[in-house]
Amino acid sequence: MEVVRGVVLLMHAQLPSRSPDGLIRSIAARQNGIVRRPQLPDAGLTKMQIETRLADGRLVPLHRGVYLVGAVPSELAYAQAALLACGDKAVLSHRSAAAIWGLLVYPPTAQPWVTVPSHARLVRPRIVIRRGPLESRDTRRRHGMRVVSPPRAVLDCASLLDDLYELEALVADAAYRRLAFGEELRGQVERNAGRPGVAPLRRVLDLEGGPRLTRSKGERWFLQLLREHRITGYEVNEKIHGKEVDFLWRDQSFCVSHGEWSLALPRNGLSQRPFPARQA
Repeated sequence: MEVVRGVVLLMHAQLPSRSPDGLIRSIAARQNGIVRRPQLPDAGLTKMQIETRLADGRLVPLHRGVYLVGAVPSELAYAQAALLACGDKAVLSHRSAAAIWGLLVYPPTAQPWVTVPSHARLVRPRIVIRRGPLESRDTRRRHGMRVVSPPRAVLDCASLLDDLYELEALVADAAYRRLAFGEELRGQVERNAGRPGVAPLRRVLDLEGGPRLTRSKGERWFLQLLREHRITGYEVNEKIHGKEVDFLWRDQSFCVSHGEWSLALPRNGLSQRPFPARQA
């Protein structure tokens, strides 16, 4: 009898909670801590149960009919809420998509960027909405959310960045992370003629020697200087003796670094000699 009782108790413990709060949490767990109001009555909650939780803070409105469950949002909560607020065809794009792919830094609490179909006439406060067609190959799912592909995210951001060198760093980083390669980005350029970002992206892809990966404004400034003076033969962000240098002329045994230390590379070999680096 004790064995049977133990089995029954074990099975009961594994059943999902059917309390109102348990039902809400089960929905939110699939949606980065966010629920839509229509989902709640579908799960069995009454209007009074919903209003009670709105009044006491267990549900926190983020957009019309879109609620955060609990007081502490997850890192993806605001992006998820924007998607739910903009409908089933909405896709995270531009800065939000680039951040989700790890290509740009964009605060989780900043206004999400969303692309919706061209015919949609949506206006949502605290969401940046863009309209336009998206092919199926340009959309993916990540962290349970619809998001544009990395190549499309690069195109989306091409018109938003401050200069070509920042865009070049984004393109090179996407290739370094194996998220978007030159051929894929050229496909975006060809398929989206006339869209914002196409012209600067084409210029970056056509750079002599290809896009170079830089990680700071100082590196981008120095790269611009090298190109203006037609200096060639360098590698960017290469490691020597386990230390990464910003610019390396391997054949000349010479390097430039903007960090707290640098390397001297004598012609008789790549030996290490730390010394204070001058700030460029």
